[in-house]
Amino acid sequence: MEIPGIRVLCPKLVLGRDEPCLQWLIGSRFLVDPVAIFSTFRCLHPSPPGDALALDYDKESEDLRVLLLKGFHVIGALVVQRDGNAEQMAAHAVDAARRMQKLLGADGFEVKSEKHWMIGAVGDIDSGDVRFFSSSSENSKSLESVASVIYDSDPVKYVWEKGCLLRCKLPIKLPFYFPENKTSDAVEMYLSTVGAAADKFKDPELTFMVETLNKANEEVPQPVIFHAGDLDVHADISNVKLSSQVAEDRDIKSLPCSHFCLESKPGTKTLSAENADIIEVTFLLNGSRKSRETAAPVAVYFPVLEETRLSVLEFKSDVLCYAPKDLPLVSAISKLLIPGVVDQLNAMKNAYVPNLLKEQSQLHPYHFNPMGVLHPITVIYDLSYGETEMSQVEIRRSLHMRLGLPTDRPLLRVSNALYFTVDGVKSKEKQKGASFLKDVHIGIPSSGVSGGVTSLVQGSYEYYHYLQDGFDDSGWGCAYRSLQTIMSWFRLQYYTSIEVPSHREIQQSLVEIGDKEPAFIGSREWIGAIELSFVLDKLLGVSCKVINVRSGAELPEKCRELALHFETQGTPIMIGGGVLAYTLLGVDYNEASGDCAFLILDPHYTGSDDHKKIVNGGWCGWKKAVDSKGKSFFLHDKFYNLLLPQRPNMV
Repeated sequence: MEIPGIRVLCPKLVLGRDEPCLQWLIGSRFLVDPVAIFSTFRCLHPSPPGDALALDYDKESEDLRVLLLKGFHVIGALVVQRDGNAEQMAAHAVDAARRMQKLLGADGFEVKSEKHWMIGAVGDIDSGDVRFFSSSSENSKSLESVASVIYDSDPVKYVWEKGCLLRCKLPIKLPFYFPENKTSDAVEMYLSTVGAAADKFKDPELTFMVETLNKANEEVPQPVIFHAGDLDVHADISNVKLSSQVAEDRDIKSLPCSHFCLESKPGTKTLSAENADIIEVTFLLNGSRKSRETAAPVAVYFPVLEETRLSVLEFKSDVLCYAPKDLPLVSAISKLLIPGVVDQLNAMKNAYVPNLLKEQSQLHPYHFNPMGVLHPITVIYDLSYGETEMSQVEIRRSLHMRLGLPTDRPLLRVSNALYFTVDGVKSKEKQKGASFLKDVHIGIPSSGVSGGVTSLVQGSYEYYHYLQDGFDDSGWGCAYRSLQTIMSWFRLQYYTSIEVPSHREIQQSLVEIGDKEPAFIGSREWIGAIELSFVLDKLLGVSCKVINVRSGAELPEKCRELALHFETQGTPIMIGGGVLAYTLLGVDYNEASGDCAFLILDPHYTGSDDHKKIVNGGWCGWKKAVDSKGKSFFLHDKFYNLLLPQRPNMV
């Protein structure tokens, strides 16, 4: 049987071209006409080390079981190499994918091989070109070259118009007793306790409440409640029928996921994971079961024969699944969500074992949708010692390698986690504090430099200026405001999750490091570039480069160096001179003529946060060192210090 074609959705198919490797091709067993490749994950566990094509399948499956949302499956593999027989390598890829698929088959989707294709692909390290082969039988030597390969021009639309997310947040507390001096017995009892909890998800008394997460629409469907008995847990995926309409008789077994997906007019909804259609499922267990016989309560006493301790384990389960909108809801819950909850519980169970009798681990699942990956992934972090603890850093580094992400950007920190939209508002702790204008330089008039090359700040920042938050710092707080703008850049680029500090907190930091006396706290004393560098180092661990010029007339000579900073570091720059401080967002520089302009964000503004008013008033705009009237923006009789924060090389 010939494969109908392949639709490649992921923007980057070959992850890295430095050495041979094997990559898993991720797709959905429902979307097979043509077969869609949503993403590709690099294998990280060769066995033995150095052999890219010999894998430790157990370790790989453990990682993928947590990382990969239920609803996505390994549908093939890609061998990245320089030389070798393409068909032979493709056959190896198919064998590896089949083996991994069997290890990950605990979601209950046992499929008949003749109805589903396995993809074997071979990529060239140097060119990145990929050849695709398919196999529809257990014999991977029976391969056919795939003639029709489509590289989708709008993959995000495909992902979120076709599918939706199911989510279940389930905090679980498990008390268990164990003998104080018998570690092996404690582990055995712990595993038994968690296993019994996992079995509860197969309980016929289990009840599910299903509702849409976004209730902003007036026509939002009402929640649906049904019991585990309504689930066909033994159904084969081959027998699951997709339906695009709700049955007229409202039969719960025929109700598709689309029933809880809100209709939106074209162009009114930006498609992404954070505002996708999300179905929330709540698990309810009736602990007071009806007994067929009337009986009085009975208490049984079991004496403890040795010293025993009580421990209470907390599991903060948070499971996401991806389901086609026309998949029956009962199939999505029984075949995706319940196995997802059980898998996550087992993963956390295993992670607890090494420190079971020591300090309690703080395990928490987070969902991420980093750049270049079309769908969310799930990661479980142990935050007992904070996310900068080295073992957590190494976990993130390996995840960056697996997903083909840059290793000098913090893309998988807790602050990057997905916060889903509820009634049009992100539920990120209901958005703390005030909201400031972002990226006010976007759309401003050109600099007027003929033939210049523009180098700008990379990423987002917030505009901090005088009198914000009802705090009067007019005349002395410009450097504080510039520092707050710089701090906001590091927050918005996810290098930190700490709040932007207030003036008092900035002063407190300088006192704590011994730069200022205690009386400095609460004062109106100015600070400059050096103090800003101290605060950035203390609060963020960020190092800074300082450029000193004796006169404002010398600043144009630094344009080449400033342009290099924006191109390589991309952070806002603080300029301090005399009694004034500014934030520099970019330069426009003609190296041949020496003509240049500086993109200044002025913290001395005292008005309301009105973007038009700020730009029209020149509070954010291009400033030439000497304007057309011969007036100098930078004073010639004042020295200037320029603070260039360096982008951390970290994950």
